[in-house]
Amino acid sequence: MIFCNFTSPPLNRITPTDNLMRTRIETCKTSTIPSSLAKCYETGRIDAFKRTWKEGDPGKPHIFWDSDVAKVLEGVANILALYPDSELEKQYDDIVELIISSQEPDGYLNSYFTVVEPERRWENLCNDHELYCAGHLIEAAVAGYELLGKKKFLDAMCRYADYIDSVFGREEGKKRGYPGHEELELALIRLYNATGRKKYLDLAEYFVNERGQSPNYFTEVEHHEIFGGPIYQQAHIPLREQREAVGHAVRAVYLYSGAADVARYTNDGELFAACEAIMANIVNRRMYITGGIGTSFVGETFTQDYDLPVGTMMYAESC
Repeated sequence: MIFCNFTSPPLNRITPTDNLMRTRIETCKTSTIPSSLAKCYETGRIDAFKRTWKEGDPGKPHIFWDSDVAKVLEGVANILALYPDSELEKQYDDIVELIISSQEPDGYLNSYFTVVEPERRWENLCNDHELYCAGHLIEAAVAGYELLGKKKFLDAMCRYADYIDSVFGREEGKKRGYPGHEELELALIRLYNATGRKKYLDLAEYFVNERGQSPNYFTEVEHHEIFGGPIYQQAHIPLREQREAVGHAVRAVYLYSGAADVARYTNDGELFAACEAIMANIVNRRMYITGGIGTSFVGETFTQDYDLPVGTMMYAESC
């Protein structure tokens, strides 16, 4: 099997000229980014990294807050690559410094579990978004490094990834778990590309291949009941045996994207064939003409072939 070696050019080597995309990007710079940053401050998402919250205080951190801040930071890095802005860059640097200051000595970094439930670290991979948040922090750091040349955030996220690697795997003493909400898989590939450290590719490969193995980690090790069962999290059977897009639509395409990267870099033809089949199933049978995916608003899930209703109960996720 021949794998495509195409990679997208970095944003700092692109000049947007198309009227549609250029105006959308300018709107992002003048409106979306400032309002998103303001909302992160207003809701306490950024201040959560100060680690000062105590029980009874307002602004209790939430399990996915870190991912929100990370996604905004990634967007800021993208905009700065196209439109340098010293004031916005300083704001970016200040937030990064705050995030790094909250990192634990062992490399762990999560604003919720550090102050709200530190004793429950890694206890509920099925639902608690720890690895999901880690993935978005890694992606933000990679964007800052590749587009802006900022290495401090990247170094901190390498420490976090190294710690995660020490916790998860098939070796004795490690947890044989994987992300409840996928995303870390593709983030580790980006980290591998940015650093050249094969251990990050190996960890992504482990997460992709361990998912759906028996005993099921979510239901038989952590003993959780899952809405819709393990299929909701694409963990009902190993991914290389899957041929249809199933479960939560956003989780699914995060996984499929990471798995396709793993297949490419490891030359895994069987895994790539599964990715191709799932892609064909989405594009030909389970995707709206707009590119939206996921039929049911309840559970935000794929349902069945050609079930693409139009109305208030449709989901049609685009992220």
